Amino acid sequence: MRAEMILAGIGATLALLSASPAQPAPLPLETVNQGVISVRVQGSGTDIILIPGFASSRDVWADLASRLRQSHRLHLVQVAGFAGSPAVSDPEGKVVAPTVEAIAEYIRSQRLEAPIIIGHSLGGEVALMLGARHPDQVGRLMIVDAMPFYTLLFDPFATRETATPQAAAMRDAMLTATPEQAQALQHASIARLAKTEAVRPALVAAGINSDRETMANAMYELMVTDLRPELGRIKVPVEVVYAYDPLYGIEASHVDAMFRNAYVSTPNISFRRIDGSFHFIMLDQPELFADAVSKFLNP
Repeated sequence: MRAEMILAGIGATLALLSASPAQPAPLPLETVNQGVISVRVQGSGTDIILIPGFASSRDVWADLASRLRQSHRLHLVQVAGFAGSPAVSDPEGKVVAPTVEAIAEYIRSQRLEAPIIIGHSLGGEVALMLGARHPDQVGRLMIVDAMPFYTLLFDPFATRETATPQAAAMRDAMLTATPEQAQALQHASIARLAKTEAVRPALVAAGINSDRETMANAMYELMVTDLRPELGRIKVPVEVVYAYDPLYGIEASHVDAMFRNAYVSTPNISFRRIDGSFHFIMLDQPELFADAVSKFLNP
């Protein structure tokens, strides 16, 4: 099923292992915010913040960025500890929530006015948190193949309490995996998350070069964080873009229902399914994804 397809990849690895419009503020090529994120800025125009997913590099946005930077100012986020970037320890062992606060501070410090947020996977949860916890700082949100509570992929009746033991077991198993196990299973994971063989080596390398503790803590946090009670606080339009492929082994209507049920409490929401893709939609179906982003930016 759809959930099994995503979790076969992620789970296998874990099992073993505002400027004002009149006066834009100058932004350096690379801005580091408290070490939690770094931001690369490209182009000029309407501000868009692009947030990659679990153990991913901001390079996953390269194709989209090449299409948008002539008319938009892009802020490409890199989460510390992922894809070879230096890890940063958090006193509470969190990754997602500190990333949210770092991006919120970045928006404030750079005086960005209601930037558009596009986030994939873990980056999608970051985008949702930004919208719910900093509703006056963001513009439209695009959530790419992400759920507000990741454990719903395992169990549609999950709660934070029932998710915690499984999340802890996954975290602990990931921390104790041997390098050989982690590397072999990273290859297996990406084969299930990216349909296009040509893009897999870079994704595998990003995962292998990610900090083990950061990955383990991030997955634990995702699995025990249920954002559904917070979704009603989001004030701006939200579009959820998600993948489907017949190889998932279930009907597309079941995937549609899973996403709609997860976001039922979100006001002003729309959905767009992109067929013929696994989890990395921007890499598997770059033309269809770029078209979806264009329609999102120009409703």
